[in-house]
Amino acid sequence: MTGMDFTRVFLFAGHYGSGKTNLAVNWAMHLRETGKPVLVADLDIVNPYFRAKDSQRVLSEHGIELIASPYANSNVDVPALPQEAYAICDRRDAYAVVDVGGDERGATALGRYVPAIVDEGAYAMWFIFNPFRPLTRTVPDAMQVLGEIEAMAGIRFTGIVNNANLGAETAAEDVLWGEGIARALAAEAGLPLVMTAARAELAPRLEGKAKNLFPIRITQRQDLPDLEG
Repeated sequence: MTGMDFTRVFLFAGHYGSGKTNLAVNWAMHLRETGKPVLVADLDIVNPYFRAKDSQRVLSEHGIELIASPYANSNVDVPALPQEAYAICDRRDAYAVVDVGGDERGATALGRYVPAIVDEGAYAMWFIFNPFRPLTRTVPDAMQVLGEIEAMAGIRFTGIVNNANLGAETAAEDVLWGEGIARALAAEAGLPLVMTAARAELAPRLEGKAKNLFPIRITQRQDLPDLEG
């Protein structure tokens, strides 16, 4: 992760369709199993299709706090974030899982919290990589997106996550093929491949083959991969 003994803030960023939103929600559920408080901050202020706010009910049922724009899931889309979003930095008693928007505006929204996050030093920022998406099919293309996000947010990535998927049509072979590309991306970026994410039902076919396998148990809109966050 970051090399720290304890990572408190987890930043999930990537291009549209990488699956970062769904992965962030699942990671929050994973952290909640430790018994420690968890909050999810949805910084996606521009994508009307798939947001962490879509999972508000399931997060609430598991005692996870959600912080999102008051305009999310409405017919008004403006770059506005609630004051409560500063809990990412201020609530050091809780894990913070941050879903960063999928373009430069989302990365810019993260930027206002970066100084405090870096000052604390207990963070991981993961590039969620899905080689099945049009603009991140190759290592050079993914490197360009990665660099653009870093430049706009003012913070460096600390790891790569293989989230190769085709929605409900994903096969185990697709995940493993994606891991090969993700390893090449990690090598090019000089970052570790943190984990490979896959739907839980694929886990038996991936055990012992995928690096640090993370089964995704809560999925939404997986049948619409073009609308994933």
